[in-house]
Amino acid sequence: MAIELTPFDAAAHITEADDLAELLADALATNDAHTIAGALGIVARARGMTKVERDTGMKRQALYRALGPEGNPTMETLLKVLPALGLKLSIEPAHA
Repeated sequence: MAIELTPFDAAAHITEADDLAELLADALATNDAHTIAGALGIVARARGMTKVERDTGMKRQALYRALGPEGNPTMETLLKVLPALGLKLSIEPAHA
């Protein structure tokens, strides 16, 4: 007997700011560009892609492409998307 599965979209379930920040922190810890881009895409969809589109001035299709699981956003895209999501980029020393 086959098991019936339904699609899961984390963006529909992760709505609290702390949860979104934890998702991104976990993604950053992987040091994998595709994982990070995918997590940013989840956060963007959770916040509302229409709002992100409006706030960044980028086309929705470009956002989905850059912030998808296979995405690789440019620094320019990140610098537009992060503020639109209410986030900021910061740098700290790596611990040895």
